[in-house]
Amino acid sequence: MPFRLNEYDQPVGEPLPDWSPRQPPAAVTLTGAFCRLEPLDAARHAADLYAAYSSGADGRDWTYLSVGPFGDAQEYRRFAEAAAVGTDPRHYAVIDLGRGTAVGTLSLMRQDPANGVVEVGNVMFSPLMKRSPISTEAQFLAMRYVFEDLGYRRYEWKCDSLNSPSRTTAQRLGFTFEGVFRQAVVYKNRSRDTAWFSVVDGEWPTVEKAFEAWLAPDNFDAQGIQRRSLAEVRTSMASPASPEQ
Repeated sequence: MPFRLNEYDQPVGEPLPDWSPRQPPAAVTLTGAFCRLEPLDAARHAADLYAAYSSGADGRDWTYLSVGPFGDAQEYRRFAEAAAVGTDPRHYAVIDLGRGTAVGTLSLMRQDPANGVVEVGNVMFSPLMKRSPISTEAQFLAMRYVFEDLGYRRYEWKCDSLNSPSRTTAQRLGFTFEGVFRQAVVYKNRSRDTAWFSVVDGEWPTVEKAFEAWLAPDNFDAQGIQRRSLAEVRTSMASPASPEQ
């Protein structure tokens, strides 16, 4: 972290004379090319979401979440009703623009507007989002909203340290691994060491460019299959340009 010396020759952080507290995440709608984020509404979304989640072969997608799997549509509807009225976490439904239905949710949580910090969590993406650009674009829309519309300084991702797919996804999306908090959480009657990741505002322009390049129409073939992975896009952007011959 950049620092300067104070009058006692002690290292201190860079000054932020123009900083002011930010607004908390709001009930906004965020639209992309493949999906839309909109405030979770149990009346409009719960039935579609339960059907989407039920398309999974078993309950493995819920192993590392603090809730679920849900026994029936009514049980999920009750959960969605409670989640929808909260503001921290602020839950959003992910709408597949092709299907016109809700296929997952995420939230902006542990909101700290005074310091410009927020976490993306409660990521409940159904099997209908797999092997499609929707899951990546949904994360991009939330991240862009936090950095560009709200002006936050830090965007966090946390997961069970044993959740390898979540850790891989965080780094694929451009988050930096920061370490593990041991025995940080108790959930589902077991202990959790929590892996921490973040993107900070100084990194956002580069992260954004990688998302935009990956989401560009020319990165997908006629069947909607990606030509280059997000990791490949990021690597190509980081590589120095070849000198002209």
